[in-house]
Amino acid sequence: MSDDGSDALSVVLVHLMRGIVERDYIPQVWQTLIERQSRVRDYVSVIGLDLEVDEAEGYAFLRQKPSREGEPELPRLVSRRQLSYPVSLLLALLRKRLAEHDAASSEPRLILTTPEIVDLVRLFQPDTADEARLEDRVGRDIAKVVELGFLKTLKGREGTYEVRRILRSFVDAQWLGALNERLAEYASYGRHKEDRNAPREEAP
Repeated sequence: MSDDGSDALSVVLVHLMRGIVERDYIPQVWQTLIERQSRVRDYVSVIGLDLEVDEAEGYAFLRQKPSREGEPELPRLVSRRQLSYPVSLLLALLRKRLAEHDAASSEPRLILTTPEIVDLVRLFQPDTADEARLEDRVGRDIAKVVELGFLKTLKGREGTYEVRRILRSFVDAQWLGALNERLAEYASYGRHKEDRNAPREEAP
């Protein structure tokens, strides 16, 4: 390792460029990140990114800087993806379930199984929804949420997931405050089989 610690810094930057850095899963990388936060911020700022760190929850990620008036807009390094109604609904329900878990339990991790997630979604489906089709579709939505980084598949426990706490940053307090209204909208849309006019969100 070089004397100035550039190798360790490079490891942190590579992990951040690839996705989320979490204290519980890569503690050595996390510790280096915390120790060299200012250098990491300076580096990523040059390429139009902000470093978001939540030391209490133990995660960090990169977010695209908003463009300023009069400045040229940089090409996006962190893509934004439009989310369908079912995925938006699932994220809203997982965020609500995480808030309930935090209020009622001292256990930091929220673990859910596929049947439990299907139960969360079922209330927002048409009364005539086919159960097998519902389970199949929710399974695809779960896979999408795993891809987005908000659910983590537990090794050796098929169909069991940890709700990643970074979801708190995506679905923030203001968003959560309007959740009942959003869920009412989702329930209304859920009474129709087609979702092409349903509300959509964007992932960071």
